[in-house]
Amino acid sequence: KIEPFYKGGKVQVSLLLCYIFCTCGSRVNVLEISTGKIVHSVEHDDQEDITSFALSCDDELLVTASRALLLKQWDWRQAECTRSWRAIHTVPVASMTFDSTSTLLATGGCDGTIKLWDVVKQYCTHNLKGSSGVVHLVQFHPDISRLQLFSSSLDCGIRMWDLRSSQCVCVLQSHYSTVTSLSFSSDGGTMVSSGRDKICTVWNLKGRKAERTVPVYEAVESVVVLPQNKTFFEIGVTSKDLHFITAGSKGVLRVWEASTARCVYTQTLTAVSEEEEEEKDDDPRSLMYLLHMPASSRLATVTAEHNILLYQLPGLTTQQQFVGYNDEVLDVKFVGKDDSHIVVATNSCQLKVFELLTNSCQILYGHTDTVLSLDVFKKGFLFASCAKDRSVRVWQMDSDSGQVHCVAQGSSHTNAVGTISCSRLKVSFVVSGSQDCTVKVWDLPADLSTTEADIHQLTPRATEKAHDKDVNSVAVSPNDKLLASGSQDRTAKLWSLAGEGNVGLLGVFRGHRRGVWAVCFSPVDQVLATSSADGTTKLWSLQDFSCLKTFEGHDASVLKVVFVSRGTQLLTSGSDGLVKLWTIKTNECVKTLDAHQDKVWGLHGSRKDDKMVTGSADSNIAVWLDVTDVELAEEQAKQEDQILKQQELSNLLHEKKYLKALGLAISLDQPHTVLTVIKGNLPCNKKNACKSLLRYCVVWNTNARNCQDAQAVLQVLLTHVPPEELLQYQGARAHLEGLIPYTERHMQRIGRLLQASMFLNYMWQKMRVAGAPSR
Repeated sequence: KIEPFYKGGKVQVSLLLCYIFCTCGSRVNVLEISTGKIVHSVEHDDQEDITSFALSCDDELLVTASRALLLKQWDWRQAECTRSWRAIHTVPVASMTFDSTSTLLATGGCDGTIKLWDVVKQYCTHNLKGSSGVVHLVQFHPDISRLQLFSSSLDCGIRMWDLRSSQCVCVLQSHYSTVTSLSFSSDGGTMVSSGRDKICTVWNLKGRKAERTVPVYEAVESVVVLPQNKTFFEIGVTSKDLHFITAGSKGVLRVWEASTARCVYTQTLTAVSEEEEEEKDDDPRSLMYLLHMPASSRLATVTAEHNILLYQLPGLTTQQQFVGYNDEVLDVKFVGKDDSHIVVATNSCQLKVFELLTNSCQILYGHTDTVLSLDVFKKGFLFASCAKDRSVRVWQMDSDSGQVHCVAQGSSHTNAVGTISCSRLKVSFVVSGSQDCTVKVWDLPADLSTTEADIHQLTPRATEKAHDKDVNSVAVSPNDKLLASGSQDRTAKLWSLAGEGNVGLLGVFRGHRRGVWAVCFSPVDQVLATSSADGTTKLWSLQDFSCLKTFEGHDASVLKVVFVSRGTQLLTSGSDGLVKLWTIKTNECVKTLDAHQDKVWGLHGSRKDDKMVTGSADSNIAVWLDVTDVELAEEQAKQEDQILKQQELSNLLHEKKYLKALGLAISLDQPHTVLTVIKGNLPCNKKNACKSLLRYCVVWNTNARNCQDAQAVLQVLLTHVPPEELLQYQGARAHLEGLIPYTERHMQRIGRLLQASMFLNYMWQKMRVAGAPSR
């Protein structure tokens, strides 16, 4: 299950261990970086939201503050609260931090005061007053011998506190907007501050003055000073001067040289359009936090959409990405080799590709508005998406690295594109349906290989006004010759894709009382399934467009329907949060999964029919095992295979291709059919068939009518296969022993028949017809 673990607020990375601590409502979740799993979680008993937390520098202590004005100290590995006390603040705590010795804790309150706590001796050591408004930033100087604390509040100044005297010794004034972060040089003599006024200031702490103001041309949320004892040539650091990295509203990491105020490196992101390049207040790429992980020489960034990305220094190469909060999940599909990944469309312009083994995520940029629907081509390495931005895109996953990039795009609809379907036999086209009431067929180029800068531009081969209202769903048949569409106008329609150019209407399926949400072709039968807002799922005949079956069981709209178990069962998902499994033959609901707490928009079965993925408006994604009846599917597959082979055998016999027919009959384990082939006067000389033929001879030899054929085959076997080789076959001795008594019986019968025939011949020779002239 992939569920939200971070919904905004503070994020902290452990210094010694590989964990990320995130706030999520009334909980602090602990994410293990190596596995992408939530391994620990602490939660306040009163269910009050956590306003801030701090992890000690030795990674041992976790302290949380809630709206109930309580501070709690945790043994986070056991999720056990070891101590709880009143915060003394009159309003909630806004910021917290530990000193480098892990013994002093500073809390900044919304009441303008700062409290210092000795967590070992368990008492309040300082009460610092003088800040104006919310103290949103508190930070100790890394050199604890200086006993200095820095803070910032609404007045945009940075206060330096001397903890020996409990006095504010100076206020560093430079920023004209909120100060967002502080970072110190390795010698502790220089500090860099960042602000939303689009500047960073380099401070000389000894002289308590600003040495340089660096205009960075974006609202900066975090700054990190690079260690001066390491080399960072890959990111433009060519001198020993102080350099720092900024993260802010533009969503890119940039490296600055403090002495010259020059940007020496800018991170490159996926190519975006000119409209996207303009800075937006709600840009999902905006960076909210930049965290340094010195033990592993990595950086972590947190985006406005609650995504956490890990970069490896010195090259700033992306290592891992985690999605803290998915928002409403609109569609989800299996992709990759053996369905190793899932691609997810959320209430966002980004696509997210999760690796199921590690929960690590790739974030795909390209669409400029919410992505509404997804579909996957047969092999699983190509998939298509459509969005409110009126466009469709085709994406390709590298089979080795798993990296995904866009290879084609098309824009021709005049309204949001709500549904998309891929060709089934081969990668040749996609079909889209839109709120402009049309369906479009887009042909794909034969060679989709491309670069990020050079994406294939698609143009529609055919456009058809399909319905009177929004087109909610389209589906391509397994043979790529038919198209089905479902609409808000309460109808589903069947179209021909066989002709060049226009799409031809074949018929209309009428019967639903409300809009049709989904359509799906059976993989084996001439049947279409539809699901509707009237709470029903229907099966329709493609021959006469009549309704064959109706499935009722959901209490609300049925949003998705898919065939599983080789077409013998249906999976449906609804607005009631339920997923139901139906057996088509009996019209029964055989399984109900209370899968989610809200609408289940995403539903997809794996290509092997062994697992299922669901995505819901409750922001959760779930992968399920053993949902479908796999044994039933395997039996159905065997029956279909038998039918196909029987038809092929019939054709071979009709064409008198006895050699091929014999091999196929033997593989089907049909002694009677093999006998028919033998009677076609075929000399059997295939050694690989000897074992089966010997066994069949035993069966045929038990019947007097077939014994001559059995003996003829046995003669061929004994003539062409040495006795030593025959005896090596499994069960050969038993077969030969089974032949002896019946063969002896047949010989006795033939001997009696021979004696009788000789006697008859003798009698015939001696007979004289009465009255016949003598010779």
